[in-house]
Amino acid sequence: MGDRWYSEAVVYCLDIDTYADSDGDGVGDIRGLIGRLDYLARLGVTCLWLHPIHPSPNRDDGYDVTDFYNVDPRFGTLGDFAELLHQAQNRGIRVIIDLVVNHTSDEHPWFQSARSSPDSPYRDWYVWSDHEPDDRHQGMVFPGEQHETWSYDRTAKAWYYHRFYRYQPDLNMANPKVREEVKKIVSFWLQLGVSGFRMDAVPFIIELTEPGNPNSPKDFEFLTELRQHVQWRRGDAVLLAEANVEPDQLPTFFGDGSGSGNRLHMLFDFMLNGRLMLALARQDPEPVIEALRDTPTLPTGGQWATFLRNHDEIDLSRLTAEQRNQVYAEFGPDEEMRIYDRGIRRRLAPMLGNDRRRVELAYALQFSLRGTPVLRYGEEIGMGEDLSLPGRHAIRTPMQWSYKENAGFSTAEPEKLVRPVIDKGDFSYQKVNVTAQRSDPKSLLAWFERMIGTLREAPEIGSGSTTHIDVPMPPGVLAHRADGPTGTMIFLHNLGTEDVEVDLSSLAPEADLPIDVLTDRGYGEVGKLDSLKLAGYGYRWIRLCRGAAF
Repeated sequence: MGDRWYSEAVVYCLDIDTYADSDGDGVGDIRGLIGRLDYLARLGVTCLWLHPIHPSPNRDDGYDVTDFYNVDPRFGTLGDFAELLHQAQNRGIRVIIDLVVNHTSDEHPWFQSARSSPDSPYRDWYVWSDHEPDDRHQGMVFPGEQHETWSYDRTAKAWYYHRFYRYQPDLNMANPKVREEVKKIVSFWLQLGVSGFRMDAVPFIIELTEPGNPNSPKDFEFLTELRQHVQWRRGDAVLLAEANVEPDQLPTFFGDGSGSGNRLHMLFDFMLNGRLMLALARQDPEPVIEALRDTPTLPTGGQWATFLRNHDEIDLSRLTAEQRNQVYAEFGPDEEMRIYDRGIRRRLAPMLGNDRRRVELAYALQFSLRGTPVLRYGEEIGMGEDLSLPGRHAIRTPMQWSYKENAGFSTAEPEKLVRPVIDKGDFSYQKVNVTAQRSDPKSLLAWFERMIGTLREAPEIGSGSTTHIDVPMPPGVLAHRADGPTGTMIFLHNLGTEDVEVDLSSLAPEADLPIDVLTDRGYGEVGKLDSLKLAGYGYRWIRLCRGAAF
C-alpha cells in the first residue's frame, strides 16, 4: 500500500454495541469485536471506522459524549481498546474513531459547570445568549424531531445553542481553550494508537455562532491548525470528515487554496452518493457521469470517501425535489421508509428488492469509482432493516452471525439485547447470516471477498485518476476508466435490464492483452474490445494494461 495508505484502503464502519457481544449482557463490546477481526481480515478490510466509543447517556447513539478521554463501560476498558488496536495491527487493519467535538452531552461536567454560574471557568466553552435569538427556530439538523436550535436553561438564566438536539449543547470554537482541548483529545487517542478520526459535522465545528445570525461565519483556519497538530503527533494519521455542503465549497475543506492540501485528508462524497441513488432509481448512468464531470479538483493528497449506505439515512437533500421524488418512488415508496423530509432509512439489499444482481452491480460500481470505498457492517451479507424501530435505529440492528438465537450476536435473553435482531421475513437471521454464506462459494459474502481482493490488485482505482469514457453507449451503460502508475483499468456497468453489446475498440491501441478481472458472469475473451457483451445489471472490470514497472 502506498505512502498515503488511505487512498488504497477499504474502510468498514460499525457500531461496537451491535456487532458482537462477548459477555452475554446484550450489548456488543470490544472483546467481541476483537474475536471477529479474522473475519474482517478475510473480507479484505484494511481500516475500521468505529462510531462513538466514549461514555455517554446514549440518547443519540453515543454522539452525546460525557468524557472524551475514556471508553464507554458498556464496551469495555481503555485496556480492552488498546488490545483491539494491537490485534488489529497484527492483521494489517488500522482503526479510526469518531471525533464528535461539535457538541457535548448536557450531562458533561463541562456543561454542568458552565450552566452553574456566569463565573464558571467553562462558561465560555459553550455558546450563550442573554436574550432569545431571532434565529431560534432556524438551522435544525433533524426536522420533525427537533424544533429549535436555541434553548433556555433556567439554571444558567440564558439561552444556549445546539445545532443538534437540545441535550447536545455546542462547544464554542471561538474560544482558544476549547481548540486546545480538542487538540489534547486527538493527541490522547493518537498516542494510544488510532490511525485517525472521522470528524462529525465539520461545517458546524468551524461555525463561529453569533446569536441572531443564521449565517454565522466559519473559521477554516481551525482545520489548518488541527491538521498540522495531527501530522506532528502522527505523520500518517488521517482526518476523514463529514461535510455535506455545496460543491463549490468543498475544496476549501481540503486546503486554503493554490492547490495546497493543508486541511482535511478526506471527505465523504455526499454529492456522488445522491447521484448514485438517482442513477440506480432511473437505471440511467447520466447522474453519475455528471457527478464525475462536476467533481472539484482536489489538492495533492486529497481523497473522496465513497459510500452507498452508512450509519445515517440516505441523504437526498442535494437532489432537486423532482429527483428526490423519483428516488423515493423507487426505493422509499412508504412514508415509514423516509426520514427528516430528505432521506431514506433503509439498507441497500431491501431497497433493491433483494435482487442479487442489482446489489452486486451497485457495489461493483461504488468500489470502481474514484476514492476510498466505505462499507457499512452487514452490507456484505445483504442485511435488511427493521422499520418498526425509531428513526435511524432501523439500520442499526445487531450483526447476523449465525443460525443461533439472537443471530449469534449475544447469548443474552432477547429482551435484554441493545436492539432486537431481525427474525422475520426474507432478511431474518435464519436466512441471512455469516455462517450460511461462509460455506457457500456463491454467496454475497464470497462475492464481496473476491471483489475486494480484485480492488486491492488495482490500486489505480483509489490512487489514480477516474474519467468517464465518452463514446456511444447503449442505454443504461456507464463506461469509465482508472489510470495510475500501476496501469489502467476500464469498467462497464449496465444499470438497465436489457443485454447489450459495447464497442470500446477506440481503446485497443492502449491495450496489452486485456482481460476480465471481475464480472457478473463468464463473457469469453475480451478480444479487440469491439464487441463486449454485457448482461442486464451486468458489470465487467477489465485490466487494460499494466504500468511498465509493475
